[in-house]
Amino acid sequence: MDLPTQDVCYFSEEDDHSQTEQPWGRFFPLGDSFVGLDLVKDEYTFGRGENCDVAFNNTGKRNQCFQAYSKVHFKLVRKDTSTGTHVFLEDKSSNGTFVNGEKVGKGNSQVLNNNDEIGLAMKKNKAFVFMDLNANEDMDLPRELTEKYTLTKVLGRGACGEVRLAFVKGSCEKFACKIISKKKFSVGGSSAVNMSSQVMTEVKILKAMKHPCIIGVEDVIDTPETLYIMLELVEGGELFDKVVSIDNYPELTAKLLFYQMACACKYLHDQGITHRDLKPENILLSSDADETLIKVTDFGLSKFIDAGSIMKTFCGTPTYLAPEILLTAGSGAYTMAIDCWSLGVILFIILSGYPPFSDDRTDMDLPKQIMGGHFSFPKQYWKDVSDDAQDLIKKLMTVDPKKRITLADALNHPWLKDEDVIARANKLMYPESDGMAPPNSMPSGKKRTLDGGDDGSNAKRKASSDTGSEPETP
Repeated sequence: MDLPTQDVCYFSEEDDHSQTEQPWGRFFPLGDSFVGLDLVKDEYTFGRGENCDVAFNNTGKRNQCFQAYSKVHFKLVRKDTSTGTHVFLEDKSSNGTFVNGEKVGKGNSQVLNNNDEIGLAMKKNKAFVFMDLNANEDMDLPRELTEKYTLTKVLGRGACGEVRLAFVKGSCEKFACKIISKKKFSVGGSSAVNMSSQVMTEVKILKAMKHPCIIGVEDVIDTPETLYIMLELVEGGELFDKVVSIDNYPELTAKLLFYQMACACKYLHDQGITHRDLKPENILLSSDADETLIKVTDFGLSKFIDAGSIMKTFCGTPTYLAPEILLTAGSGAYTMAIDCWSLGVILFIILSGYPPFSDDRTDMDLPKQIMGGHFSFPKQYWKDVSDDAQDLIKKLMTVDPKKRITLADALNHPWLKDEDVIARANKLMYPESDGMAPPNSMPSGKKRTLDGGDDGSNAKRKASSDTGSEPETP
């Protein structure tokens, strides 16, 4: 992929080689204290020393790892070998240079491949992502995309496609680019071709959504075969992975996170949007801390994908799907109550570490468990969880959607009417306002109607065969 050099941000100290020679590679900055670099020479040294080709400094936003950088931290060498031209990273520091999270080791060398990620001193201290301009892996990307963005490493893959790290040309601002292949799904029940007008109408609505706990949609590029959605980048990982790693959250922490989820989803509901695919994988964390700002993602995405596809493809198992979706095999019209059910399942999981419905049960298959609301709270897992928390789960996971609690009522439930938790959540959501929530940023008057009002569509399993053995119908 041949990109003009002026489209990338440079080190101000860089000499004029980049203006006269064609670069063979690029370093894109991952941390705030790093800047981008076009690679034109065959050797570069990186470190804290003033004599390095790329000298790290600690001006501007302070880097906590700066003192751990060596005078020469690592060296980059491009050379010809019997198997072709390769780029080698030589680790010069005993404090550690990491490639894709793995320590290279002082004195060792490692071949750099396209989209490899480099960390310094700590594997979490991400510095650069390397782009090999001779890799030609992105030749099929549309011009509308490559004129504005450079796509690098894959951040994740899902049923609808993949998510890649994207940099804005010129500024190196980072986004997550969700790539959706239209071949896999129908769009709103119609052909995936010639849907530009409808797609962009929906995209305008998605871009207008402004809430601290909702992933921002920056841009959408629509092509006949693929949809590229530029999303706010959140780097703390998925709630799903966090629950798997810690088993379950303490009740107060779970309440703090869930309060944010409820606020975000109520905001969507107030604008006429049903999420339709709420699950721990679609709740992102802003940091590694247990108490952190959460971000709901993939909201409104189901508008582009029919309900049947969501049930059959988006969710390999129906763990988070409301009973009414299963009852109609994904072909019915649903209210926003389906999101309330899914939030109930998420709350169950983050408090206990396992899902309320399980394939492990021998007395009842998974769909029947869900459609009948057959779940329970075994004492060995729930003895430390309050009755109020369990009561809210029951109200959210009520089989009859007409009797299911709304998010407005959920936020007024005794369990969530916790002034201390609300204050802490507000400080996370509105740090610049000292925890004071600003007025609703959506215009008053007519409600947004992404869903037309009523259109809707494997956490860790430690539950034993007797979990949920006593049917409970909330």
